[in-house]
Amino acid sequence: MSKRGYISRYLLILKKLKAKPYSTYEELQSYIDKQFDYLQMQDDNLQKGFSKRTLQRDIKEIRNVFGIDIEYSKSQKGYFISQNESENMNFQRMMEAFDMFNSLNLAHDLTPFIHLEKRRPQGTENLYGLLHAIKNRFQIKFTYQKFWEDELSQRTVEPYALKEFKNRWYTIAKDNKDNNIKSFALDRLTNLEITNQTYQYPDNYSIERSYRYCFGIISPNGEEPQDIILSFDPFQGKYIKTLPLH
Repeated sequence: MSKRGYISRYLLILKKLKAKPYSTYEELQSYIDKQFDYLQMQDDNLQKGFSKRTLQRDIKEIRNVFGIDIEYSKSQKGYFISQNESENMNFQRMMEAFDMFNSLNLAHDLTPFIHLEKRRPQGTENLYGLLHAIKNRFQIKFTYQKFWEDELSQRTVEPYALKEFKNRWYTIAKDNKDNNIKSFALDRLTNLEITNQTYQYPDNYSIERSYRYCFGIISPNGEEPQDIILSFDPFQGKYIKTLPLH
């Protein structure tokens, strides 16, 4: 079985447990068997069969690959996904990404029926390197292009966190040039270099506190927030609930 086939099966197990927590082995087996045609599209050499030994091996690999724990409840007599609220959000986003990838990959012959939004790359190829630098407190160097400047600039910064806003990714970092904490868009960041120079994370700085009253990636600069009451009719309110303004 190919790696792609294995990962597809892992995702089916997660989908089943997301839709029906405390599923028994028999329920998981039945679900995987019914999805056999889908799995064969991922790996045409796949052989049918899903044993308890296979399930235990898959649970172990799901933990290693995705960082998601699947446990068995004796009281509920079934398997369930064990995660906190933050992990649940990451899990939901991961499932969306894999669903989109698999759908587009399987639908390569349906291009006339799929209309993707045209946009430039988001610079996500640097996410892994930036996470490594943030976790290990390494300074980074990169070339940066501001929208309002024609010339490129070379930056050396202390990266503190990554932040997403409207499908764009930013790194929040202290610029060594003026010691100010700024946001740098990943789609305007190139030639990333992770140095061996370490830094000390400031005790008096909190990403959550700095962006608590912030919409997007621009901080309020000490201004006091104000309560704004917006009113919508029930029809418009449905759109706001599914895609909140803030």
